[in-house]
Amino acid sequence: MYQGILLPYDASCPTSSPVGCKFQPLGCDASVLILSKPGSSSLAEKDAQDNKDLARVAFDSIEKAKCLIETKCPGVVSCADILAIAARDFVHLAGGPYYQVKKGRWDGKVSMASKVSSNIPHANSTVDDLLKLFASKGLSLEDLVVLSGAHTIGFAHCEHFVNRLYNYKGTKKPDPSIDPRLLKALCMMCPASGGNTDVVAPLDVKTPFAFDHVYYRNSQVKMGLLATDQELFLDPRTRPVVVSLGKDKKKFFQAFSEAMDKMGSIGVKSGGKNMVIRRDCAQNV
Repeated sequence: MYQGILLPYDASCPTSSPVGCKFQPLGCDASVLILSKPGSSSLAEKDAQDNKDLARVAFDSIEKAKCLIETKCPGVVSCADILAIAARDFVHLAGGPYYQVKKGRWDGKVSMASKVSSNIPHANSTVDDLLKLFASKGLSLEDLVVLSGAHTIGFAHCEHFVNRLYNYKGTKKPDPSIDPRLLKALCMMCPASGGNTDVVAPLDVKTPFAFDHVYYRNSQVKMGLLATDQELFLDPRTRPVVVSLGKDKKKFFQAFSEAMDKMGSIGVKSGGKNMVIRRDCAQNV
């Protein structure tokens, strides 16, 4: 799975991107933190194939924060709120905007790996696929492009872009929209078959550790890593937004803050059946 913001995907908060929500950030009911029950035939979201490469440190960070908070305010702050706040703080520490996060979410009690794949963008999704997915969650074309900007940080394994290097859309040739220099570098890292499955490439090849707007400039010079990133520039519907955000970091930061607030309200639990404030984020109690 390609990883944007350090937090894992949560099926209760679809379209997290790669972010996401990547983008992989925001857990709207923190169901992604729940461990699969031993011996159960139904896996939890955390064990979904699309989540298999998420760093353990991401989960550990949330657990540590939860343990500390529980010593001060037991049973008050939900794991879902901690995820949302942690996503914001990570963005800010990486040089991005500091935006307000609404609190008061409850934690869900249902976590199913089977719900993950159909609710997230994939590296080979078309723009039509992406627009349909985002629209189904009340998110606009502009939200799609803005939230995709979370790919300004993070990395992707070779399996998510290797077809662009050797057999683009069945042509047995590279994707013509990849800069030759980037193509050469990626081919050295990712052979057509075999190779080290642990190898990753930065989603933003120019400023991979800074949360900025260079991601949008990359696609304009054929330096987008994932097919979806490059397609946002190539598609005439999304290109104007890509160009606009690539010109103005302040505009991107403002738009990203607003889009995160909007996405963070999708499927929020505020009490009721199958909702709880978990004392242990990993346990379905």
